Amino acid sequence: MSAGATVSTTYLELSQEDGAAHKFYEVTVDGQTVTVRYGRIGATGQTQTTTFPTAAKAQAAAAKKVGEKVRKGYAPAVRGQRAPRAVTRRQVASAPSTARAVAPVLWRFGTGSSAFGIHVDDERCWVGNQSGDVFTLDHEGEVLARFSLPDGVKCLVADDFWIYAGCDDGRVYDLSSKLPFAAYDIAADVDIFWLDIHEGVLNVSDRAGRLTVIDHEDEHQWTRRSQGEHAWMVRADDRAVYHGHHRGVTAYAPDGGGELWHTPTRGGVLFGWQEDDTVYAGTAHRVVQRLSKATGTIEATYACDSAVYSCATSPGGRFVFAGDAASSVYCFDRDGTRLWKLGTGGGSALSMQYRNERLYLVTTDGSLVCVDASEAAVTAAQQGTVPVARDVKLAAALPTYAPATAATAVATVAQAPSGAVVVECTQQNGRLRVHVVSDGYDGSWNVQFPRAIRVPGARYVVDALHPAAGGFYRVRGEIRRLQ
Repeated sequence: MSAGATVSTTYLELSQEDGAAHKFYEVTVDGQTVTVRYGRIGATGQTQTTTFPTAAKAQAAAAKKVGEKVRKGYAPAVRGQRAPRAVTRRQVASAPSTARAVAPVLWRFGTGSSAFGIHVDDERCWVGNQSGDVFTLDHEGEVLARFSLPDGVKCLVADDFWIYAGCDDGRVYDLSSKLPFAAYDIAADVDIFWLDIHEGVLNVSDRAGRLTVIDHEDEHQWTRRSQGEHAWMVRADDRAVYHGHHRGVTAYAPDGGGELWHTPTRGGVLFGWQEDDTVYAGTAHRVVQRLSKATGTIEATYACDSAVYSCATSPGGRFVFAGDAASSVYCFDRDGTRLWKLGTGGGSALSMQYRNERLYLVTTDGSLVCVDASEAAVTAAQQGTVPVARDVKLAAALPTYAPATAATAVATVAQAPSGAVVVECTQQNGRLRVHVVSDGYDGSWNVQFPRAIRVPGARYVVDALHPAAGGFYRVRGEIRRLQ
């Protein structure tokens, strides 16, 4: 507190009956300093602090900020009277496997808590658990790094180079650079079940069976309510968003959400996987079903012995894999012939991904399991021959990264290194936008940039910018503030 200064605080909330908003906005004036705190009701929120030349200018700036929010529908409120966002933590049963043997597991890594999030690319394997931990490993199981997020990880999704973690706190964190940041903030009434992202556009499926689409500036685009609730599946590509819920799969046009087709499935959808021309739905009635993306026609059914929690395929659907509620993993031929059913060796597979002849599972006991899914290994497993699994240990001195929650968390540099790109944060129509200053870029395009570290008038240095199909730039590499 400034010596002799009077401190005043204005607290506002916006909580609409239709659930489109559930936010707070707090402005505190302490002498020449104005501190703004904002976010979802019930959460700590993000904080921005600005110092002005005089106390009068600080008061005027604060009054302007409050006035802008009141015009948008915010009203004075008492902190703590409204409830925080709803969060459903998926409660799943996991029985021991009845299979005769364990699948051809190469290695497994225990994260310490039930795990839903998985992503595997050419360089790393990512696993996120209910404790908010995200670990990265190489393809041989060596643990490389750890991200410590504020809440449980719902899922991990990738969009080209960029990796995102959807968490129970209602935020989606970008983990692509050394300093993770909150890239999207989902409305409090949306009880997130699953996420997918395509060309910077976030697709969110929720408990109520809704599909919510959010653009790269974290702004709502459209919402559709499907015929069923409990939407555990969302997958997106250039032509549609595929939404799986307890009444089947519905495809929507990405530019406005018009329904393209709806197909009832055999049981409620619990997981989804996509190939170029097909989408796969794992259901509560013990099957995986393959649907045509063009028409929604069911092309094949793969029968399991328990509810299907996850599924994946090798390229072109040559092999179809499924994980069930009884800690088993299945392998099918493309036409639906079951080749084998074997134990996971680590609980029921809540999510899975196929990559380069390996099948990666994350399980109810918190394990990341790497299965040999090559043609030779599949054949050997049919004959009862599997390798001896190796248990991976956590490295003692593991680099750990936490999200940036304020502008002060960003490193500063005196000048831009050679080859780096300079961007600038400006106020436009009441919103903070970031645009490119360096030559060779379109200065009218917005830059997708962490909201928590945006400061009006500040310039930042980024390693690189990449254009996205929606007409904006995405940051790749480290972010530093230019002094």
